[in-house]
Formats: sequence, C-alpha cells, structure tokens
Amino acid sequence: MEVLYEDNHIIVVNKAVGEIVQGDKTGDVPLSEIVKDWIKRKYHKPGNVFLGVVHRLDRPVSGVVVFAKTSKALPRLNRLFAGHDKVRKTYWAITANVPEQPEGRLTHWLTRNEKTNTARAYDHEVPGSKKAVLDYRVLAHSERYHLLEVHLLTGRHHQIRCQLAKIGCPIKGDLKYGAKRSNPDGGISLHARELVMEHPVSHQEIRVVADAPKGSIFELFDIEEQGIGV
Repeated sequence: MEVLYEDNHIIVVNKAVGEIVQGDKTGDVPLSEIVKDWIKRKYHKPGNVFLGVVHRLDRPVSGVVVFAKTSKALPRLNRLFAGHDKVRKTYWAITANVPEQPEGRLTHWLTRNEKTNTARAYDHEVPGSKKAVLDYRVLAHSERYHLLEVHLLTGRHHQIRCQLAKIGCPIKGDLKYGAKRSNPDGGISLHARELVMEHPVSHQEIRVVADAPKGSIFELFDIEEQGIGV
C-alpha cells in the first residue's frame, strides 16, 4: 500500500488495480481494512481504528482514494465530495481510438443496470437517467494508443468508462464497454491521477498526485508530474 498523504484527520492512498475500496459480496479484504491495519501498526493502537470511506474507485481502476481518520472529518468530507465544485478530480485514460476533437466537454444522460453493473449513455434525457458531464483533452499519443486527461464535473456510476465508450473511445482493457481485449493485470487503463480539495478541518487546499501503476502501459507516455502539495 502506498500512502500519498496523511495527517490527523485524513489519509490518502494510491489504490492498486484489483483492490476493492470497501467490502462486498466477494469477501475479499478491502482497501479500507488494509489502511486500518496500517494505521494500527504504525501508531501501535491497542483498540479499534476509526476509518471512514468517503468515495470509491471501481475495482479495475487505480489511483487516489481518500479516507477519513476521524469522525469529525468524515461528514465534512462527505459534504465536500457531494458538491463536486469543492473537489477537483483528474483522471488519465488510455484508449485505442482518439476523439474527433483534441479537447472538449461531454454531456450525456446515464442510466444504470444493477443486474449487469453497467451504465448506458444517451444524448438526451430519458426516464431514470442522470446528467453526466466531463471535460477531456488528449495529452499524448503512442504508436497504437492515446492518453486522455479527464476532469469529472459530475460523479456518476462508471461515468468516464461509459461516456468515452459512447463517443467510440472505450478505455483499454474495459471489456464491459467495448474494448477488444483485456489487460494482462485484469484491470482497465483508467487511473485517478490527481485530487485537489479543501482540507475538511484546516480548510487549506490539498493537492495529491498518484503515480500510474509500475510496468503498465501508462509508461509508454513520457508525462510525469510527481508529488503532493498543501
């Protein structure tokens, strides 16, 4: 587990492909429990460790995940993440196809299928749909693939995966949304690269950047901006 930032109230980690943020029906050990154990061992805590799940990343996705370490921080973080104007999320996505425009805004209406755990994008509002908006720009090209930077303006289920697929650019390895083949690690080439937010207690701006997975296709692209800032 890679810790990107930690203080008395929050801890931010770089989630690996395949990890689940919170426990589910698979029974696999979730990242939340791994972080709890790390805190318990680091600070030699004798009792239970408090850790609040604030947001999630899909299992095949890597990158920045924030947890609350105190009951004071948790509801404040929940409010911050509910209002997307207070939290700026940047993702990297790799696609085999390139969008028609080098940058732009995508607006769709998404519906969710609980049985298949997928979303579907429409160009207009339909019953049961929710508006989904993101901005993207093409950062780099390799011989076969394209690296896109994505900024979420709303937070919908599988939003980036679904919206990019809708414009003919499914994410590499994402079989659910039209990719031709899986990735060797079973994940998809979508990485939560950066998070900028207001600290829930100090109200200072925090910026956290997560390296893409080592040995992954992201290393084809020579774009790196390391570090964190407060």
